[in-house]
Amino acid sequence: MCGIIGYVGKKRALPILLTGLSAMEYRGYDSAGVCVQASGLVRIRAAGKIEKLRERLPPAPLAGTAGIAHTRWATHGVPDEANAHPHMDCHEQVAIVHNGIIENYSELREGLKAKGHTFTSQTDSEVLAHLIESECEEASGLAAIRRALKRVRGTYGIVVIFKDIPQTLFAARMGSPLVIGVGAHEHYVASDPSAILAHTRDVIFLDDGELAAVSSEGVTLAGLDEQPVNKQVERVTWEVETAQKNGNPHFMLKEILEQSAVVENSTRGRIDLIGTRAVLGGLRDVSERLEEIDRIIIIGCGSAYYAGLVGEYLLEELTGIPVEVELGSEFRYRKPIISARTAVLAISQSGETADTLEAVREAKRKHALTLGLVNVVGSTVARETDAGVYNHAGPEIGVASTKAFLSQLSVLALMGVYLGALRGVLPEREAGAVLAALYEIPDQIQMILEGRARISQIVKRHAAMGNCLFLGRKYQAPIAYEGALKLKEVSYVHAEGYSCGEMKHGPIALIDTSFPSVVLCPLDSVFEKTRSNMEEIRARGGKIIAITTDHDAVSSLCEEVIIVPKTLECLQPLLTVIPTQILAYEMAVARGFDPDRPRNLAKSVTVE
Repeated sequence: MCGIIGYVGKKRALPILLTGLSAMEYRGYDSAGVCVQASGLVRIRAAGKIEKLRERLPPAPLAGTAGIAHTRWATHGVPDEANAHPHMDCHEQVAIVHNGIIENYSELREGLKAKGHTFTSQTDSEVLAHLIESECEEASGLAAIRRALKRVRGTYGIVVIFKDIPQTLFAARMGSPLVIGVGAHEHYVASDPSAILAHTRDVIFLDDGELAAVSSEGVTLAGLDEQPVNKQVERVTWEVETAQKNGNPHFMLKEILEQSAVVENSTRGRIDLIGTRAVLGGLRDVSERLEEIDRIIIIGCGSAYYAGLVGEYLLEELTGIPVEVELGSEFRYRKPIISARTAVLAISQSGETADTLEAVREAKRKHALTLGLVNVVGSTVARETDAGVYNHAGPEIGVASTKAFLSQLSVLALMGVYLGALRGVLPEREAGAVLAALYEIPDQIQMILEGRARISQIVKRHAAMGNCLFLGRKYQAPIAYEGALKLKEVSYVHAEGYSCGEMKHGPIALIDTSFPSVVLCPLDSVFEKTRSNMEEIRARGGKIIAITTDHDAVSSLCEEVIIVPKTLECLQPLLTVIPTQILAYEMAVARGFDPDRPRNLAKSVTVE
């Protein structure tokens, strides 16, 4: 969740560290700090965004060529300078940056205090610096870190630098992602590849339980069990420019506007219109098991969960397989009934979502077939599942997911066609119709995006709203949930998403002239029922913003109408979701908030 960057090489470390932090500021912006190995360990920290850290830098540039840095999303301890990373032991021999949660930090802290250690922060992370320093009485470097980590319960991605071990960084991972960037006589360590793309695209992904000693000349890998580890260098194919705003005021807007291309990228080479089939090479090796499954469980958190709810309708309609959707944050705390004939599909943009990852591990323990739908090549979910499909959406920087959500819906549609054909339950004609309609979606998305100014005007007329209800039925119900999530994430308007049929079971009590509703009402199989719900809102003085495929069918009931092109009912969510994203973005801007940095949120939730 927090952003970590480390550098060791021949160049000045500080500019590289600051550039890396800026690339990851979407991961956390409560505080930031750097520590450079110069004459001793020189640490500079500041509360707030990275600009505040830059203001604290000394006039004379730090000359050190090895260092670590961190941008924080607060878990333990308020967001102030004392709680900012890097943390050091009281003798300033060890500095660490950490992403994760140390569950037994309180008992470790009390034990260290009894030995004379003095703590200066409220964080769980600081205990790691003290613990490693205390182990230096018996060992040094990697051995001391290994001894310390064996006493830790919880999750961590850490990078460590010692005062007395020059030109070497040490890294370790357990449940929180770390990647090592490989250069010519220089190396990097980061929690996200985007932090190092400007310097190298050759990387080594650490797995849980692995430690690394990283110098300018090479990388040595080993496990917590002291056994050597050998890994291949992989190549990240993203271009640096794709992680920039390209002239847009915000990443969120840039990513909304990219969605036509995103669906093309997510489906390119995967739609065979002549053979009327979906081509998903990532599932080929498990095709025999997929033919035998009798149940699918989709796991996700946040927007990925809502994408899974659309997938539930899609997969059941196209494959005839029973599908359930579970919150990753709740799944493993039950006793889920899973067998070898169950497929568990994990949806995660980052591939590092802690709750989703633990759900995958629970499914593997119960011998289920595990599948991943992720956007980040080499991510933990991608590596730990039996098979899967990549989104190919490119890096998503905005905290509120937009293009990744749309690419997830696109791939779920492809998976539905693939599985339906594999199991012989989807007629070729129907498969061809879905694929042909999916092929047209990018052009239809572009039509919606070209009408963005109309949605902006609607927002200006409703910018003072304090509450909002999002409503939809069947395929549109998950889009109502997602639309409400987006609005409250970035504009801080209290919004709730409901299935239209549930409105009479409580939420209708809130409706009055000051409580608007966004109703997703394309002309689909449940349109008449949705229209009846709109009549009920209207009868109580409620204002309606309709997202529909037919202006005339709803205009008499609405203050505002947003038109989207019509497609197959099972693909309509790919179009109706886009106006909800634009509404949320424009509302945030109209209310004076930065949609790229919603308060209290971070992009990748790698802690529970």
